[in-house]
Amino acid sequence: MLTSVDRAIIDLERTWWQVPGSKEWAMHERVGLDAADYYRRLVDLVWTEGAYDYDPLTVRRLRHLISPIQRTADSP
Repeated sequence: MLTSVDRAIIDLERTWWQVPGSKEWAMHERVGLDAADYYRRLVDLVWTEGAYDYDPLTVRRLRHLISPIQRTADSP
């Protein structure tokens, strides 16, 4: 089950370029998280079934973007 913050993160990822100001500002104002906490939560969130059920298009896009980054971080 997604929390209101989880949904706000997904909603922001779907529309952040339409929001006036920086994405970091929107993270703080709309979600209430600093950039480090936001991205930490986002990386975990996109692999949940609840996130996929909430917005499959956005979650698939994010998984595609995050997957190469995680592979690089996991390699020695």
